[in-house]
Amino acid sequence: MSNSLVVVESPSKSKTLESYLGKDFKVLASYGHVRDLLPKKGAVDPDNNFAMIYEGIERNEKAVNAIKKALKKADTLYLATDPDREGEAISWHLHELLKENGCLENKEVHRVAFYEVTKSAVQEAINNPRELSSNLVDAQQARRALDYLVGFNLSPLLWKKIHKGLSAGRVQSPALRMIVEREKEIEDFIAREYWTIESDLEFGGSEFLGKLTEFNSEKIKKFTIENTEQALSIKSALEKASTGELLVKNVKKTQSKRQPTAPFITSTLQQEGIRKLGFTAKFTMRVAQQLYEGIDIGEGSVGLITYMRTDSVNLAEEALREIRDFISSRYGKKSLPDEPRVFKKKSKNAQEAHEAVRPTSVTRVPNDIKGSLTDEQFKLYELIWKRTMASQMTHATIDSVAVDMSCGDGNSFRANGSSIADPGFMQVYLEGVDDSDNGEDDEKMLPQLTEGEKVKLKQIRNEQHFTAPPPRYSEASLVKSLEEYGIGRPSTYANIISTLRDREYVEVEAKRFHPTDVGKLVNNFLTAHFSD
Repeated sequence: MSNSLVVVESPSKSKTLESYLGKDFKVLASYGHVRDLLPKKGAVDPDNNFAMIYEGIERNEKAVNAIKKALKKADTLYLATDPDREGEAISWHLHELLKENGCLENKEVHRVAFYEVTKSAVQEAINNPRELSSNLVDAQQARRALDYLVGFNLSPLLWKKIHKGLSAGRVQSPALRMIVEREKEIEDFIAREYWTIESDLEFGGSEFLGKLTEFNSEKIKKFTIENTEQALSIKSALEKASTGELLVKNVKKTQSKRQPTAPFITSTLQQEGIRKLGFTAKFTMRVAQQLYEGIDIGEGSVGLITYMRTDSVNLAEEALREIRDFISSRYGKKSLPDEPRVFKKKSKNAQEAHEAVRPTSVTRVPNDIKGSLTDEQFKLYELIWKRTMASQMTHATIDSVAVDMSCGDGNSFRANGSSIADPGFMQVYLEGVDDSDNGEDDEKMLPQLTEGEKVKLKQIRNEQHFTAPPPRYSEASLVKSLEEYGIGRPSTYANIISTLRDREYVEVEAKRFHPTDVGKLVNNFLTAHFSD
């Protein structure tokens, strides 16, 4: 007979926990929320201190009945749902539901929270239970009430004014507005023409590129050369002045440091999953959930990463010690800074209670457990492992050089190049970027040049350019912007993006969001009538 009943959210996690806790514990899943607001008007009453009316969720009735039945044989109930606002609310609702049904008489009830599904973490939580957090529950209820009031009042208005099936939401509507307003910026954008003059150069068998920075003793700016006639005239004058060579007049060398980025939080995990792996935000979170809940890698089911819904960039002291020891043994002490790196979170809504997303043990090297993982699980685990390792490694050292070369009197070309003097953390991981304007030329190696040397001029070219409108949002850049503006929670972004697509407010072309006519209509209606 089980003396203790443990309730988690998912059945896969329940199997893992049952193997950790032994025969005196029975572990069941609630399958998520067990109650929600009544799906009709009046479920939230703003005039009565925002009183909320709940009802049981029919699809989870079977799970609740199983919990009630098991509780009859148990002395103690451990509420072990996820360690965040939603998890706390699920535990609270289940507690209230069981109490209303008289299931908790003469029972001990504890709330336990753990941030990684490992035997030690679970046993530590069971040994150190706490009370339900009214602050977390109140915060979740406040957000749920706002979602209800916004959605329940605005969505029917959209049905009436536009057509059935449309919806508005506290986070969904601002996200749509960002996409529509970006599209308007693109439509209103007027491109401006400009030209650059470039030289193909050679020295010691190495070819490289120079860009005109000075002509007739005047600095060349972005819009100095605005048309074909100017470009051709300058090109002709330079060709006459060059005599087939450029003279090196100045070589400037600098060295810079590049620091590693913080370990993953929910939003950055989604962004890198999109950029580096080609996943969607929703799929990234789904695979992360699998890694968190537990996978059999030959030593029984074990959680491979910590909880993936987090705003914190902190790492536990025990984890830091393991990471630093592993870096030292695998990459050498030169790759290890003197002290552990500490990062600060920039998000407006950051909560620092959790840890960052990290492997539960970095000694589980991705390639060593690859055979136990699906392709998607391996890719995401490797991404998390590398990001975590890199976050605690030394900075990278970059050598940069700028070479100025004269082409007759008052004319100058510049060649830029860079090289990695010490890769530091870059030997493990480099963060992806969105919508970069940087060309590839600055990253090329240059030959060793000194003042007074002559460089062979192969040709001078004029290149036409046009200014570009701001780029449409990708999933990664939308997630980044939502977080920067403090809109919603990172844990909800994947569902918000899915809703925009499901409602056909947006379409995705070349991995970029394009608002549909319906999306524009809904946004225009909402902004016209609810501009605040």
